[in-house]
Amino acid sequence: MNKKSQGSQSLAPFNPEIKAAAQQRGGEARRKKRAEVAMAEGDNRVLWDYALPQASGITSSIVSPVVEAHNFELSPALISFVEREQFGGHPSENPNVHLHKFLTKCDTIKLNGVSTDAIRLQLFPFPLRDRASDWL
Repeated sequence: MNKKSQGSQSLAPFNPEIKAAAQQRGGEARRKKRAEVAMAEGDNRVLWDYALPQASGITSSIVSPVVEAHNFELSPALISFVEREQFGGHPSENPNVHLHKFLTKCDTIKLNGVSTDAIRLQLFPFPLRDRASDWL
């Protein structure tokens, strides 16, 4: 029995492009892992579904604080008062001036059991338009 011939059979054949082969195997393993994760999560969407906008899961970027008042709601007159001077986010508009005017208007409003921050956060989206509204 020749031990050399038995030992050489367990070795992998010589591959001059070993780095490329290793990268290919690694890429295949990553693709397989991604596919397994997608199937485990129940994601059965096709490529077209990723191109379409999704309305589910969209939440407001403003988190309102807890309001102690039982019947707190913004009146239409109050909303139109704030909407008179709108901000669109254009380069010719000054956001600091808009914020100063907005805060000045909000500081004139006082409601029992409602903090000034709650009033400001509830009213903030109303004077925004165009790019500023999209940003929010």
